[in-house]
Amino acid sequence: MRASVPINASVCSRVSDSSGNEMATPYMQVRMDSPASTQDEARARLRDVPVVVIAERQEAGRGRTGSEWWNAPRGLAVSVAFRRESADFRPFSLMAGVAAARAIPGVGLKWPNDIMVSDMKAGGILVELQDDVVVAGMGLNLWWPDAPEGAAALYDEDPGPERHAEIGALWAAEFLRIVGEPGWPRDEYRKHCVTLGWVITWEPEGEGRALDVAPDGGLVVETGLGVEVLHAGRVRHIR
Repeated sequence: MRASVPINASVCSRVSDSSGNEMATPYMQVRMDSPASTQDEARARLRDVPVVVIAERQEAGRGRTGSEWWNAPRGLAVSVAFRRESADFRPFSLMAGVAAARAIPGVGLKWPNDIMVSDMKAGGILVELQDDVVVAGMGLNLWWPDAPEGAAALYDEDPGPERHAEIGALWAAEFLRIVGEPGWPRDEYRKHCVTLGWVITWEPEGEGRALDVAPDGGLVVETGLGVEVLHAGRVRHIR
């Protein structure tokens, strides 16, 4: 197997991540079979505490810019909805990526929102903002013996029907822990960011070498015209 994830995540209906943190954020956790969208479910269920929705698959999942998300035979769809302070403009997508790296040892992070295994995409992060509500989601391929070209999965063998819930709960707890702390773990993101050092292209038109991750989460790139900071766009590694 490619990844090793501890089998110790809570799947209670209302839980508080308390490992090493007495003031941990309480949240409501909901397990579903195959909702249309965990993003939509989490947003609709949000009340006084953050809501975590975990499913093995979703029928109408979406990625960035509305792209469709494919369902692997064993997969994970997990979303967290919470309310932010009005002045909180931290890079939640990158923070969610750090949570993924903590919950799933060995994965890499491709800026801004891809989760990588062996240089191939195994999952992705989607963050949606509406007024004071943040909904952060992670989609992940756990096992996919006949994956399409360019796609990857965490495991070479079927990890069983409960692994998605274990990983989803771990990720949600780590993400809410990060959200509850000041700032964001930029150095930790840089450590796991596989984009740094690569010559990349980005849409609509651009090419340069990825140098660093800026304090606001932007990607610092060096082009033939100088240094600039990207804040959005589809990035492709070329060499």
